[in-house]
Amino acid sequence: MKIKIVKKNPFNLPAYETKGSAGVDLQAYIENPIVLKSMERYLVPTGLFIELPEGYEAQIRARSGLAIKHGISLVNGIGTIDSDYRGEIKVILINLGDKDFTINNGDRIAQMVFIKHEQVEFELVQDLNETERGSGGFGHTGI
Repeated sequence: MKIKIVKKNPFNLPAYETKGSAGVDLQAYIENPIVLKSMERYLVPTGLFIELPEGYEAQIRARSGLAIKHGISLVNGIGTIDSDYRGEIKVILINLGDKDFTINNGDRIAQMVFIKHEQVEFELVQDLNETERGSGGFGHTGI
């Protein structure tokens, strides 16, 4: 699948780092370093704009190395870029660690994965089919 991309940053196009990679890294495109204090959030621009085909989304996900080493994550868990969005890709980072974290221009801050999806049509009913699990929810099967 080919994705149209406008690149307003000086970096290389996003690329898969290994043959088995699911996502491409996104880099911060900023004029000045950003210092994220503990529990602080920041919307970090990337200088990238994409055109997705209908039926696809781009998911923005945290980078595991930043998460485990520094507590850097995404405020919204996973960000979604819809196929009809044409604005700049920006990443909502949060510092869940206890130390300041500095983001510099060009730092790899997140990854982007492309996912096929479906839109559904809801059918209003009075009851749902019974299952063995039923309405058992969080923790109902034990530890």
